[in-house]
Amino acid sequence: MVLTRDFKETVKERAARDPAFAKAMLDEATTAFLNGEPQVARLILRDLVNASVGFEDLATQTKKPSKSLHRMLSENGNPSMDNLAAIFGAVRKHLGVSFEARAAGQV
Repeated sequence: MVLTRDFKETVKERAARDPAFAKAMLDEATTAFLNGEPQVARLILRDLVNASVGFEDLATQTKKPSKSLHRMLSENGNPSMDNLAAIFGAVRKHLGVSFEARAAGQV
């Protein structure tokens, strides 16, 4: 029998050791959210939180219970805009990333 690694564990380890990969995950989550794919954004964010800031530290930063954050970032989660902004903000801060919005076609 061939031993295989769990995909989520592989992603978590890569994001934890490779800051560029973690930042790319944050970019993908942001892009998915802005393109009307909130379920995809939540799942990417969940994996990124697990790999970076962690749910306990995220709970402290957002002043939300860890269990609630897990539910918000689940497949069927439904975080409010305020909660989603707080989660994006905490992950962004942890990764040292800033966001800049531009209209399509602008460089």
